[in-house]
Amino acid sequence: MVYPDRQMSTGLKLRWCHDIRGIPASAWQALQTERTSPFLEYEWLHSLEASGCASRNTGWLPCHLLVESDGQLIAAAPLYLKSHSQGEFVFDQEWAAVANQLGERYYPKLIGMAPFTPATGYRILVHPDYSEAEVWPSMLAAIDRFCQDNDISLFSLLYVDLDWRAQLEADGLTPRITHNYQWHNPGYRSYEDFLSQFNANQRRNIKRERAAMEKSGIELKIYTGEEITPRLLSLMYDFYSNTCAQFWNWSKYLNRRFFESLYPNYRQRLVLVAGERNTEIVGMSFCVRKGDRLFGRYWGCREEVKFLHFNVCYYEPIALAIREGIRNFDPGAGGSHKIRRGFPATPVYSYHRFYRPRLKQVLIPYLNRVNPLMLAELERVNQNEVPFREDILPSLSTLTRG
Repeated sequence: MVYPDRQMSTGLKLRWCHDIRGIPASAWQALQTERTSPFLEYEWLHSLEASGCASRNTGWLPCHLLVESDGQLIAAAPLYLKSHSQGEFVFDQEWAAVANQLGERYYPKLIGMAPFTPATGYRILVHPDYSEAEVWPSMLAAIDRFCQDNDISLFSLLYVDLDWRAQLEADGLTPRITHNYQWHNPGYRSYEDFLSQFNANQRRNIKRERAAMEKSGIELKIYTGEEITPRLLSLMYDFYSNTCAQFWNWSKYLNRRFFESLYPNYRQRLVLVAGERNTEIVGMSFCVRKGDRLFGRYWGCREEVKFLHFNVCYYEPIALAIREGIRNFDPGAGGSHKIRRGFPATPVYSYHRFYRPRLKQVLIPYLNRVNPLMLAELERVNQNEVPFREDILPSLSTLTRG
């Protein structure tokens, strides 16, 4: 691979970095703002890389593009060179199969995302003394050069910040629309206010599922900030590991070292929602909060308790969000059962640049054809499967207007 540094006529220098540990934490943190995704913050990425979860050995070679001015870091694009498609959750294995049929090599590919973290919000980080417009054109040109010089077939930005879409489309990247299920807060005054959005039958179901905790002797408790201890994070790994072993061991991407390394420098972002019986934690979910956004990431239990999953992963985080004015709760990938619990289907956007002409000829027309179909299907799902009152359903159309 060729990783040339490049001095720009503006005096800015672009260089590639293969380990975030080679970047001073304070330099990266100076780029972070209130709207920066919590998963692009230094501590999260550092934990993924230092633990060995995101590394050359796991097929996630860090390939961060940095912009410097007089030795000061002024912009960064967290990027990874991938030798497979695992851990992305924007599934492109069919694209790889098409490339194979065309006799084209698909891997390696260059992607922008927080590894193993399917959460909307990807965008380059820029120092507040500079604008995105001052650095992004040069960064994209450097990415294009890098991919072309190294015979890379594809550059992808996954889970893109919705406000960045217009710029990427103007730059000629091709969108792909997928989806997840998210809870949106229009300004609920209480949990009862939230429940009032549902039809009568589903209101009863949710109340029954919440009441089941007391009947099972389970007390729900939320841990944040200094309440989070190394023991809790180690226990969270055990729960996560149990869930992976039970349902999808192929996707156990994280290790104990990752969870434990989040203490103490990232615990201010964490929200652990536990179900306890006689002070013993029976099950727990792992959420991340930044400002008015909440993200559910992992969950697990030591004992099967009916409806525990729904309570620690959905109902209790929603209650927290309503109390504290959180406007959006993304509970994590998958799970159409979320629809019935107040999480409408929500579009997720990724952007792609194909460097092989034959792939471009096949996949760009395909995406242009299927993207409107995806939005139409999400609209159909929301209007027919979200159990809100009839007068509430029209408001969900704002989610699928592209």
